[in-house]
Amino acid sequence: MSSLHVHPGHPFPLGAHPEAGGVRFAVASSVAEAVDLCLIADDGSEHRIGLTERTFGIWHGLVPGVTPGQRYGYRVHGPYDPGRGLHCNPAKLLVDPYARRITGTVTDLDATLGYRGDPLTGGRSPVDSLGHVPLSVVTSPGGPDTGAKPETPFEETVIYELHVRGFTQRHPDVPAHQRGTYLGLTHPSVVEHLVRLGVTAVELMPVHTFVDEPPLLRSGRHNYWGYSSLGFLAPHEGYASEPGRETAEFRTMVAALHAAGIEVIMDVVFNHTGEGAIDGPTLSMRGLDARAYYLLDRDGFDVDLTGCGNTLDPASPTVVRLVTDSLRYFADELGVDGFRLDLASALGRPGGGAFDPNSPLLTAITTDPVLSRCKLIAEPWDATGDGYRVGAFAPQWTEWNGRFRDGVRDFWRGGVGVRDLAYRLSGSEDLYAANTRRPWAAINFVTAHDGFTLRDLVSYNNKHNEANGEQNRDGTNDNRSWNCGVEGETDDATVLALRDRQARNLLTTLLLSTGTPMLCAGDELWRTQGGNNNPYCLDDETSWLSWDLDERAEDMLAFTRRVIALRAGSPALRQPEFFDGRPSTSGRPDLVWFTEAGEPMTGNDWFNDTRRTIGMWIDGSTSLSRDREGELVADDTWLLLLHAGAEETTVTLPGGEYGEVYLPVLDTGTPRGVPVSDTPLPPGKTISMPARGMLVFRTPRATVT
Repeated sequence: MSSLHVHPGHPFPLGAHPEAGGVRFAVASSVAEAVDLCLIADDGSEHRIGLTERTFGIWHGLVPGVTPGQRYGYRVHGPYDPGRGLHCNPAKLLVDPYARRITGTVTDLDATLGYRGDPLTGGRSPVDSLGHVPLSVVTSPGGPDTGAKPETPFEETVIYELHVRGFTQRHPDVPAHQRGTYLGLTHPSVVEHLVRLGVTAVELMPVHTFVDEPPLLRSGRHNYWGYSSLGFLAPHEGYASEPGRETAEFRTMVAALHAAGIEVIMDVVFNHTGEGAIDGPTLSMRGLDARAYYLLDRDGFDVDLTGCGNTLDPASPTVVRLVTDSLRYFADELGVDGFRLDLASALGRPGGGAFDPNSPLLTAITTDPVLSRCKLIAEPWDATGDGYRVGAFAPQWTEWNGRFRDGVRDFWRGGVGVRDLAYRLSGSEDLYAANTRRPWAAINFVTAHDGFTLRDLVSYNNKHNEANGEQNRDGTNDNRSWNCGVEGETDDATVLALRDRQARNLLTTLLLSTGTPMLCAGDELWRTQGGNNNPYCLDDETSWLSWDLDERAEDMLAFTRRVIALRAGSPALRQPEFFDGRPSTSGRPDLVWFTEAGEPMTGNDWFNDTRRTIGMWIDGSTSLSRDREGELVADDTWLLLLHAGAEETTVTLPGGEYGEVYLPVLDTGTPRGVPVSDTPLPPGKTISMPARGMLVFRTPRATVT
């Protein structure tokens, strides 16, 4: 133990902060009897310094002579009684939960275990974990400017979910040393792809420092997705082209995307950590103060609402402070525009009980003066039945709309009628209107990282996850997919044409529905994962995007660009208010639903579960969309025809009171969506619709009477 004179410093902010010729360290532990700050030299040797000041349960001190770049950790002395949630073990070097840089990985799982034998009764392990665990690193404040935030209105937002590594790992234009990194996303070819595609925000899969879970370590596999956090303020080192510069490179990435008008949303995992269940490693929070961080039962076992072994306690002030400090750091200092909270229902279950939309943690986020201005997206479920809470979050939250995904998939595979589909097309008012939310609160999607890609959704009935090493037991069995007659790859031209058309139907429904659409990266490039719906541990060609496009992929890319551009130029298709039947300036309601006979839907029509065809007529003359100056923007009138039947059908266009002419705009029956004919069609005309197809028509405002 060093006799170096340590100044008291002060407890806040937590973490390691250079100041006054040294670094002030502060770490929270209400159960510790003593805390050692451990400075790790380049040769791996350790210099221990006791932190003697304790304020509000926070151990702190200013250590002179320490500079940025210093590696460090903590050792906690105190009670060890796992049955009471006490895991103090000074043999375990602990990562600072507030570290802004974390380096290294777990190299010996056994050395990280805080116990011998049985995790509850086996006693404290004497094995020193130094040299086998990640280390915290002191960082300097500041860095590259992240540019002005685009502040895109939610109703104009199109989200693109991507994996930092997988997105550019095979990109031919990105320099080899930058592929799969933050800087890879700054390459002009990459930015150009996003801009030409028309997306307004990228949603990054987890970029907090994460670790491999024990089962992966034991089998020699690795966590690719990153949903196993270790540090909530440290960008993941593995995504830096130059390790040690991950924060600066992250800021450079944000700046490049902001310069292109693209917002950055982070997928953040605050529901659990990589320490797992009670038999998992002691890397950070468990060794500092497990009872302050985790939900524990009366016997000291972790309460698992996440399916990942442990659950952070959203009622704990320690957790509330850590999560909000993390979010504020990335929003304020690193320029991030919004956050998607993984398994957010778990964050609304104080003490592991019933879901409360006004839980301490969720409320702290929405009432924070910085975070309340960010885009806030909840994944409204956890790993339990009680956690499925789509539509139940408080007004400031938007939500991944799982009801949209399931309903749209079911409709296009021909399994359901049109009643639920109408709710999804028009903004899911049944889910979001009751607590004053707007249609854009629905983050609509048909595919995401978790599940089939778009191509696989129309190519496989069953998951094929054998490569994950878990005997195909992992991943959901509820795919709601349809292989169009053949499982997997085929040369059958008829099957391939049907698959392409089904994919275009799904994309068009997603992008032209009211709400906020989210695309999964690579769907527009016709990416396949070979039927694997859970490649969380496959850091290889299964998960990486291919930029070598064949004709089908080129067509899908062109089609996706076309539909996104159609949405962007059509305020009526992305309205910020729910339809309510209000008369428009044309004298007609803002929304009318039609049967295939061209007649408005009746009650009996809605409850005919064999119905597979519906028309959606939107009067855009009073769209309630606004320009940047806040003025209302009028639009044309739109007619969307959807037919999921297995046979060709006829559809009659609505009568003259709904418009004098229908101009073909989009046809999912062609590879790039270009209508077979651009000849204007008169009202009342009966047209033929092929099996499983979608048509979009426009009526200019001047012709609406």
